[in-house]
Amino acid sequence: MTAVSAVRPARPDDFAHLAQIESAADEIFASVGIVGLPPAPPTSAYEGAAAVFVAGDPVVGFARVELACGETYLDQLSVHPSAMRQGVGSALLEAAVAWAREHAHDSIFLATFRDIAWNAPFYRRHGFVETAAVTDGMREVEAHDRALRMDRFGPRVLMRRLVP
Repeated sequence: MTAVSAVRPARPDDFAHLAQIESAADEIFASVGIVGLPPAPPTSAYEGAAAVFVAGDPVVGFARVELACGETYLDQLSVHPSAMRQGVGSALLEAAVAWAREHAHDSIFLATFRDIAWNAPFYRRHGFVETAAVTDGMREVEAHDRALRMDRFGPRVLMRRLVP
């Protein structure tokens, strides 16, 4: 499988598999002492997303894009551990960025762990920069993060990438 050629918009029959991929991907956080992350959302969260991209056949990863106060927000990027470090995450991330561009958004943002190698450093390598919550969408996501008490697992940051 070449990751880039395998990325496509999700079909309705893909949604039932995405929570399992997210849960499997979350298991790697145990290697850095993070356990008890919030569970993957129900299938309806994928069905109602602004966009969902998948990679692989069978699907091994996905990116879920939401609109937070009208702003493009990468809500989730998950790759099954069996497909990690093969370019799948990068390809899915670029699909989400392309979606933002195609829908005339000037940026895409996300919330992630600051100090975990496959989180903020990964996104930084892909042109994302740390930012304060300077927009309504970012403030909404930051408040949601606080409500879930995500900071109990480690420092969190908002990151944004401009979309030319």
